Amino acid sequence: MPQPDDPELMLDELMQQWPETIPVFIKHKMLCVGCLVTPFHSVIDACAEYGLDTDAFMAELQAAVSAGAEPR
Repeated sequence: MPQPDDPELMLDELMQQWPETIPVFIKHKMLCVGCLVTPFHSVIDACAEYGLDTDAFMAELQAAVSAGAEPR
């Protein structure tokens, strides 16, 4: 099973399994939500594209998952 703390996890899988992470992308004005490239981009790719610190972004994602529900 995929883990939300894996920075190599593809964005579509992350958002499908843990939809509570979507507001984190929106907060950073990332256009990843609904993008056709999400099956091919990892969290690392998205952070590089938007110039974000991967560790800090992953911490925000993990906090969203911890505050949310179980994986779907």
